Amino acid sequence: MTSDLSELESVLRERLAGTLPGLEAQLRFMPTPPRTGWKPGEFPSDAREAAGLLLLYPGERGASIPLTVRASGLRRHAGQVSLPGGATDPGETLVEAALREAQEEIGVDPARVRVLGELTPVYVLVSGFTLHPIVGITDERPAFAPAAHEVEEIIEVSVADVQDASSIRQGTRTREGLAIEYPYFDLMGHQVWGATAMILGEFICLLQTGGAGGI
Repeated sequence: MTSDLSELESVLRERLAGTLPGLEAQLRFMPTPPRTGWKPGEFPSDAREAAGLLLLYPGERGASIPLTVRASGLRRHAGQVSLPGGATDPGETLVEAALREAQEEIGVDPARVRVLGELTPVYVLVSGFTLHPIVGITDERPAFAPAAHEVEEIIEVSVADVQDASSIRQGTRTREGLAIEYPYFDLMGHQVWGATAMILGEFICLLQTGGAGGI
């Protein structure tokens, strides 16, 4: 397990420092048609900055990632699956924000996380945030402690599950009277779609060697 995680860390450090898969990888998981006013790859100058932590750790089924089911009482994105994260505080870096939010939302100790790099940001039109995915790794499974007012459930998904092509499905929902097609990951019985799916889509693309295969 430790050697597998070490190999993954080495691969990710190298690839996050290079050219990212970027928008092309993200668009595979973009709902269509997109919301009015949303242009892929564009970030409004007045968008607020936010950061989310894509944390890798040794789970029961190999390298794993914690995702959160947002509490039903939240004003935005209630019940949706996301990375732990949120808006930056004044004077705070993106990395500091991602680590702080992960500590507040799911009890991750920032001192135990090694930051490997950043994936391509995603603009979330509904909330007006530019979300920056920070990739980190820790040598032990965190003692997760979900914040009751923010997190309904923590989903621990293995990287293998995310990479499994059979987990990718297609759904339909109605938005403002219009039928929307959306790709999603079927993970632990939850639909992971929207910005979170776009981030995970780029992540699995990053893990592929030369655009195909595994690490």
